[in-house]
Amino acid sequence: MLKALLFDVDGTLADTERDGHRPAFNAAFREFGLDWDWDVARYGELLAVTGGKERMRYYVERFRPDYSKPSDFEDLIVALHKAKTRHYTELLAGGGIPLRPGVERLLREARTAGLILGVATTTTPENVTALLRHSLAEDGGDWFAVIAAGDIVPAKKPAPDIYVWAMRQLGLRPEECLAFEDSENGLRASLGAGIQTVVTINDYTRDHDFSGALAVLSDLGGEGAPYQRLDAAGAGERGLVDVACLRAWHRR
Repeated sequence: MLKALLFDVDGTLADTERDGHRPAFNAAFREFGLDWDWDVARYGELLAVTGGKERMRYYVERFRPDYSKPSDFEDLIVALHKAKTRHYTELLAGGGIPLRPGVERLLREARTAGLILGVATTTTPENVTALLRHSLAEDGGDWFAVIAAGDIVPAKKPAPDIYVWAMRQLGLRPEECLAFEDSENGLRASLGAGIQTVVTINDYTRDHDFSGALAVLSDLGGEGAPYQRLDAAGAGERGLVDVACLRAWHRR
């Protein structure tokens, strides 16, 4: 029986990457006097690495051989990430990042149906709660029985650890859950934890390999704008993702 829905955040609940995290990183770089600048294309490349601190380290190693690391480089990375989180939450507070189509509708339906809601993400807990408060509802964070986020487990996606941790907190088995992801790394994490997964793509992930997903969709579907199903099993199918739909997919 389906008992819980576990959601990734960035790119899944909202299109936070291009218009949220990316400009927040750039604002932090400017604040610290760095000449680093991540344009849309570069950030797409950096998304192959999960975790903000990990992404900055990778950027320096891969793209900035001219940068001379200071002796306190690791402390700088931590400070930059903290500043980036502040800039990001300020952007959220201004209402700059709406939820993706169908997300709020499905969350409300799931709560009414008695399904447990959870979050499994590599972004920080502060980012999650800010998004839920400003883009969903004032008490949006309380809608979720577990928020597994940030460094709560050492291994980031595509490792399955964050999902395993979330299920342990909920006392649930993989077959009782359904995950929602937007990227190949996220899908590898959820499948690695044994959880069937629905993928909603975005501009950064539409070319990823989603083999093994239960369904691959354009989004969850909104009024007058149904989702388009993209995987071979249901190519061309259109509609709204609701609880009845999810239960049917989960049984199959």
